[in-house]
Parts: sequence; C-alpha cells; structure tokens
Amino acid sequence: MLLKRKEFLRLGSLASGSLFIPKFLKAFETQTRIATGNKVVVIIQLSGGNDGLNTVIPVRNDLYYKNRPSLSITKDAAAKLTDEVSLHPALTAFQQLYDAGNLAILNNVGYPNPDRSHFRSMDIWHSASDSNEYWSTGWIGRYLDAQCKGCDKPTQALEVDDVLSLAMKGKVTNAIAVNDPGRLFGNTSEKYFKKLSAAHKHSYEEEKPVDYLYKTLAQTISSADYIFNQSRLHASQATYPDTQLGKGLKTIASLIFSEINTKVYYISLGSFDTHVNQQAQQARLFTQLNDAVKSFTDDLKKNSRLEDVLLFTFSEFGRRVAQNASNGTDHGTANSMFLISGALKKKGILNEMPDLADLNEGDLKFKIDFKNVYSTVLNNWLKANADDILGKHYTALDFI
Repeated sequence: MLLKRKEFLRLGSLASGSLFIPKFLKAFETQTRIATGNKVVVIIQLSGGNDGLNTVIPVRNDLYYKNRPSLSITKDAAAKLTDEVSLHPALTAFQQLYDAGNLAILNNVGYPNPDRSHFRSMDIWHSASDSNEYWSTGWIGRYLDAQCKGCDKPTQALEVDDVLSLAMKGKVTNAIAVNDPGRLFGNTSEKYFKKLSAAHKHSYEEEKPVDYLYKTLAQTISSADYIFNQSRLHASQATYPDTQLGKGLKTIASLIFSEINTKVYYISLGSFDTHVNQQAQQARLFTQLNDAVKSFTDDLKKNSRLEDVLLFTFSEFGRRVAQNASNGTDHGTANSMFLISGALKKKGILNEMPDLADLNEGDLKFKIDFKNVYSTVLNNWLKANADDILGKHYTALDFI
C-alpha cells in the first residue's frame, strides 16, 4: 500500500500526539500487571510560575503585607493551618488534607542561579539539569531508560495531554501522551490505520525513517487499545469536576484502580503567569486545582489507594515578593511545593517559611534544590537509583 503525502502527514500527526517509543515492543496484552500496593507518582505541573507567597501565606509577617498592600490575603480570609501559616482561601481541600495528616509543604524550593524565563526554567525542572546545562532528556524519561531496558512496559509513564513534555522523554524510552483514552482508541481503531499498519512489511534490522513512522503507528494502535481497556476495567464511579484537570485526574484514578503497569502520571494546570490582576486568575485556577484534587484524593481514600499514591505539585518559579503596579506579580525564584499521600513519614510544614527580610534583589532565596525532591521520589518511592538518573548525588529528604 502506497502512502500519499497527505496520509503521511496525518499519520505523523497522530503519532506525535500519542506515542514516541524507539524500540518495537511486544503486544500490551502480555504485559505483567501491577497489583494493589504498587507505588504510583502523580505530578501536577502549575504552568506559568505560580505565586507561592499567596499560596502558602505567612499571615503574621508584616513584611508580607508591606510588600503587597492590595494583593496580600488577610489572615481572616485565608485557610488556616497554624497561627503563622495559612493557605489561599480557595485551597480548602488542601487544608483538610493537612488536618488529616496527608499533606506536607516544602518552602523555598528552587535551584542555584535561577532563570526567570518560563521556557528555560521549565526545561531545567523537566531535565533536572543545572542552570548552565542544556539536556535533551527528562528526569522521568531517564527513569524509564533505567527501569525499562528491554522490557515490554512502555506504558510505565503517562502524560495526560496531547503533547509529551521534556520531563517524559528519555534517551531510549519515552513516556506516552494521551489526553483521552477513548478518543485515542477511536482514532487508532479506524480501519484505514489498521490496514495501513498491517500492509507495511519491512525489516527492523535496517530501519528507514518511514519504517520508524509505521512502527510508531503499530505501537500507537496497540497502546491505545490497552490503555482504553484498562481505563474501563475499574473505571472510577466518583463524580469529578467538569474541568480539564478534573477529567484528567478521573482518568488517572481509573488507571490506578486498574491493573495497568503505570508508575508515573503527569498532568498540567495553568497559566499562573499573573502579571496583571492576579487575585481573580489565581483564585480561578486554585478553585479548579482544589476541587479536582479533592475528588481525586477522596476517590483514592474510598478505594484504599491513597497510601500507594504520592502526588506533588511544582511550578517553574515563584513570583517576586513585591506586587507590581498592575495588581500582579512578576517572575521570581524560589517557591513552595505540595506533597500529598497517605504514606507520608513527615507531615505538615516541613521547613521554615521564606525569610522576607533576606532577599536577593527582591526575590526569595532558595534553600532546597528541587533535585533533592526528585532524588527522594526516585530512591524512596520508585525504588530507583537516583544518582544514575540525575547524574550526580543529591541527598534524599525524609518526607517519605
């Protein structure tokens, strides 16, 4: 069967939105399945640079109110954690998780010589490189490289999106990007694609570019069928918000409840780039985050799986301490991270709040390198060799 240019471009578009795997792997039906008790990581990326000071709020720090005369959140309005610290008013579910011992907060997380470009700083977080290094692989992708050499489990990491992030790309093995298992299944079930794949015969010993594209199509068809069937096997019966994040977390919950082999799930929410009128935009996004995470964690608790799941949030940088003239905040540096699980060894506020009297040209000074967090997740939760994956040794923390 000849492949016309229009059909070739359509095929390439399908492959780019669903699956990138260099090795031809076995059919998914024969994969080893993971039973209850499997440790799973769920990552929520807060895209755009979330303002950490209006997220985890130092409600008794006068410098906070001095620097933000109209943008600060009052103690009475915030969701109280302690006498000194509260959360943004929209994050009531996070307050409940804190009270239940299922939430930990890390403050002052960042990296040396921070970059205030969205794209560059996000690349640094995705790749786990130093700020003066440029890497083409991501930390989760390298985890897949280390854990999946020659294995038949390309679904070990899934991103709920149409495009795969750098974090999910390895040198040899990449994760899978799938926004809607049903839609992907429907697209790849078209007779045209199956006939096209079946009609192409070639040797994988000397692979040509077109062979790689056909091979990716075969992978996509197989993975789409497997993911779709697994998502229906024990589909969540809970009600989730009718938002992109809510739908995505419901898909993730359904896959966690199934016997799919996925160890890492990745999903994004944004944009938190709040240069102008920050209050309304951050409140809207936090309402989406709060409601989706509440449904997700309630669902996990009901199904006795919260102990098996570690969810954490990150953003590429925080915002400057002082508000700007447009009732917003500009690009900053260090930030806070939320850690959610039923198996936290340390809970609550894990370290000191930002020192607003000791700034670096108006920005917070980082105290914890984010790669220490990655090392902790890799070593203590995923049971991988973090030093090999991250390229050097980072001391693991003790929250798990």
